[in-house]
Amino acid sequence: MQPTTEPHNAILVEKTPLETYVPPARPSLIGLSRSELADRLGEIGVAPAQRKMRVQQLWHWLYFRGAQSFDDMTSISKGIRAELAQHFTVDRPEVVAEQISNDGTRKWLLRLPSGDNVERAHEVECVYIPETDRGTLCVSSQVGCTLNCSFCHTGTQRLVRNLTAGEIVGQVMVARDRLNDWADREDGTRRVTNIVMMGMGEPLYNFDAVRDALLIVGDNEGIGISRRRITLSTSGVVPNIVRAGEEIGVMLAVSLHAVRDELRNELVPLNRKYPIKELLQACRDYPGASNARRITFEYVMLKGVNDSLDDAKLLVKLLKGIHAKINLIPFNPWPGTAYECSDWDQIEKFSEYIFNAGYSSPVRTPRGRDILAACGQLKSETEKLSARERQALRAMAMTD
Repeated sequence: MQPTTEPHNAILVEKTPLETYVPPARPSLIGLSRSELADRLGEIGVAPAQRKMRVQQLWHWLYFRGAQSFDDMTSISKGIRAELAQHFTVDRPEVVAEQISNDGTRKWLLRLPSGDNVERAHEVECVYIPETDRGTLCVSSQVGCTLNCSFCHTGTQRLVRNLTAGEIVGQVMVARDRLNDWADREDGTRRVTNIVMMGMGEPLYNFDAVRDALLIVGDNEGIGISRRRITLSTSGVVPNIVRAGEEIGVMLAVSLHAVRDELRNELVPLNRKYPIKELLQACRDYPGASNARRITFEYVMLKGVNDSLDDAKLLVKLLKGIHAKINLIPFNPWPGTAYECSDWDQIEKFSEYIFNAGYSSPVRTPRGRDILAACGQLKSETEKLSARERQALRAMAMTD
């Protein structure tokens, strides 16, 4: 499938991925809603009167206990387990490689389930950031990205396809698998406490799958991460911002990065389609925004580009009337970039001005830079590899 484009102010905005998802012969049940699980049970002959109970059992085993096979689901009859195993799996993405930063950040290269079709096997990256009071998982929504933001490494990669709801939820499940973070954890604590949709891709260009996945992640009878601990980040897909508030109800982060359209057109080309004025109006209209549920504006600090005090003053002026905080991000370098990180004293001056104007303006501590796991650095290099090279990587991962 070839990508389609739409002209807007003399720019072409790519909207359609190069590929669509092709399910394996035995699809995974991960990512299905309760009603969809009931439909699958009907397909294998489970009587209507039993389906509600069986769905609840499946939901518990999948999302509360983290079962990795139907054999683990001991409260479900052997006959139904056998039928389920014949037609479905509970596969999540496969860990191809794991890197651990000096600061404890972990980055996983994940192969998406594709049955035996190696040519359609794609990878995404997922990052776990441990802190003293939380553990944040950075989740991807697409293979590659469509936005081509000039400062972002992920944006240099082609957009291959959207992830399914199961592939998005599966990243959370893989993290819990690797971190021994399911319900039977001995001390009763959780290592993954927060989710940020800030990995590869633009979540609001894959709206339905992201919505369905986050509703599962936030479900109290399953994975159970509060919606106030889930943040969806967008570069400004204006038509879907208010919709996200209405249908998902999680925290919103906006990748702003510039206060003038001319510069933002360069840094975030999507701005040519949805300029700053339209973007900020959508933020003002975001359902549920309040002092307790502020919108986070992400602002990468680029030396000599967007870090002057005049930029800080205009930023404060633009955000007037919005329940907001500004998250300042020291630029994380990557091979081939033309940008440099702002000097630290300039970042502090920028932050101080915003703080004195009444806005929270934390400077994000870079994490995982040494393994290219920091903000803007994610990129699945294996998209360039041959099928044989991918198989070799997977074989290495299985022997670790």
